Amino acid sequence: MLLAGEAWQAQFRDFRKEAWRLETRPVYRVPQEADELARFLAGERFPGPYEDDWTALIRKHKETGGTIGRVHIVSRPLSDYLRFEFERYYRHQAPVGEDIRILDVTDRENPLADIDDFWMFDRSTIVLMKYEADGTQTERELYEGDPAPFLEYQRIALAESVPFLEYVAE
Repeated sequence: MLLAGEAWQAQFRDFRKEAWRLETRPVYRVPQEADELARFLAGERFPGPYEDDWTALIRKHKETGGTIGRVHIVSRPLSDYLRFEFERYYRHQAPVGEDIRILDVTDRENPLADIDDFWMFDRSTIVLMKYEADGTQTERELYEGDPAPFLEYQRIALAESVPFLEYVAE
């Protein structure tokens, strides 16, 4: 099943306890970010604090006992996109409660080398994120199988990563 529009938005609105993502790419091509990314590459910075629909969602779920988190697998040097993502998003989302973690595989083997991006909702609903080689998203597919492998990927990612704010402080 392909997820788009309201069905996709409902995943974030309606989860009860946890929304969690594994991010594996150094670049995501998101048309809505093109202007801000260009400004960042030209030297603009985003001191914030930023309040937007995503930070409001983080706060809403946090108030009702839910969590939103992610682990992003990276290697240095960071891509221009990752530097932008860290500055524009992660620096503002982590302080309001998103559990953002970084798994840096620069000097080590990637424990999740063959795993692609996905979202997991309430440890049971898995959405596979599909991308072109350049980072352009092509689809979101509702996974119909056993979530157990994805729970294991999450366990590994969390065990092998560090909190974002700790990572950027180094």
